[in-house]
Amino acid sequence: MEKDHLPDETTILNFRRLLEKHELATGILGVINGYLGDRGLSLRQGTLVDATLIHAPSSTKNKDGKRDPEMHQT
Repeated sequence: MEKDHLPDETTILNFRRLLEKHELATGILGVINGYLGDRGLSLRQGTLVDATLIHAPSSTKNKDGKRDPEMHQT
């Protein structure tokens, strides 16, 4: 998938809220477990990670290693 075609954070959050509102997560997990079971696999435990992505500069120093007056850290 190309970067320009990836959903943004708001789209993902809205999708997640729709899944919760219509109680679809359990059904989706059932389908996934059925698919895995057909192949002799099972999902017993996992971790859900909800991350927030932010845009930030990699460094406030310029190529000479000095602070760039145009860049600020928060």
